Amino acid sequence: MESYNSFHVAQKHVLEAAKILNLEQATLDLLSWPQREFKFTLPVKMDNGKTKIFHAYRIQYNYARGPAKGGIRFHPDETVDTIRALASWMTWKTAVVDLPLGGGKGGVACNPRSMSDRELENVSRAYIRAAAPYLGIDKDVPAPDVYTNPQTMAWMMDEYETITMHHHPGVLTDKPMQLGGTEGRRDATARGGVITVREACKILNIDPTGTFAIQGFGNAGQRAALLHQEMLGGGKLVGVCDSRGGLYNPDGLNVKELVTYKLKKGSIAGFPGGKPVDRDSILEMNVDILYPAALENAITEFNAGNIKAKIICELANGPTTPEADIILNKKGIHVIPDILASAGGVTVSHFEMVQNATSDFWDEPTAHRRLDQKITAAYHTVAEAVKEKKVHPRLAATIVGVARVAEACELRGWV
Repeated sequence: MESYNSFHVAQKHVLEAAKILNLEQATLDLLSWPQREFKFTLPVKMDNGKTKIFHAYRIQYNYARGPAKGGIRFHPDETVDTIRALASWMTWKTAVVDLPLGGGKGGVACNPRSMSDRELENVSRAYIRAAAPYLGIDKDVPAPDVYTNPQTMAWMMDEYETITMHHHPGVLTDKPMQLGGTEGRRDATARGGVITVREACKILNIDPTGTFAIQGFGNAGQRAALLHQEMLGGGKLVGVCDSRGGLYNPDGLNVKELVTYKLKKGSIAGFPGGKPVDRDSILEMNVDILYPAALENAITEFNAGNIKAKIICELANGPTTPEADIILNKKGIHVIPDILASAGGVTVSHFEMVQNATSDFWDEPTAHRRLDQKITAAYHTVAEAVKEKKVHPRLAATIVGVARVAEACELRGWV
């Protein structure tokens, strides 16, 4: 199968939007590349007493609308181009939901599954020692991403505050509650996605209590499974997969038991409530709603023709290639693109920044209500762009995001 460069995919998205918006060449050139890129080499002491060298990145794609915002990944396959792509998508994502933020992303090329907690802490602190001069509540605010979590953020925040000798809880988001985290953050990405599915079902007149499948059963996938049934009044999860296997049950998997099993065993493989199936088959199941919640480039021109879902809600970043978008659109499949569907996480991260700045902390219902308002408004803004521009939803969402960032760049006099 062809190998996809995620950054080239991201650049294609910007180019398509720029053409429809009639942006000047200088504006297109500016928005097609990161404004700042940092590459770090991290020497880290391992448990065996030896020093290991890790390669790490932080990319601030655009900060015309506010400080860069985006997660930090620990993943063995991380490259500068995957980080560039993710930082680009974060830029349009924050703009689509109209947050006063730019876009950024970071990563360390490492295999966290083979590392102890002490080694992960050492890598986390080494990353901040390298990146600290370029981070700050008014510069760049990281968050967790793949294989990082609130504990990672706690270590990183502590290292940053040790270096700066100031209390800056808002410099990282999705922290533990005891260190300035916010109610509603744990399930924010999935909750935002389910809100967009709810709104899409209303527009398309689709019953949300039908069948659904989830590709990827990490934090976002698990919470989407639970919230889909809770928020939409039901629904049967008939197919699911993670990195170690897939499951199918036409009568519906017991979601609560499945999540408990995954948290205990580390995988869904072996769960007795479903039949083992090939992981790739999950994307092609005959369901009403499909949640891709794994990594990039899962849906390509090679499998898009086999997809049968009526709605695809992209909880992963960049799960669909441009060629696949065209195929899905021709098939009449409604794709809720990642920069809208997974924007719940960064939205509540912004809420956390606001609360850290004011020391006025909200209860969970307030966070949920404000998230619902933001995501619902963003969904309908994109839906209007679909009608007005006569384009598929991903291009419509990119048009909304790119237009807002381009306007900010022009008002600043950059172009």
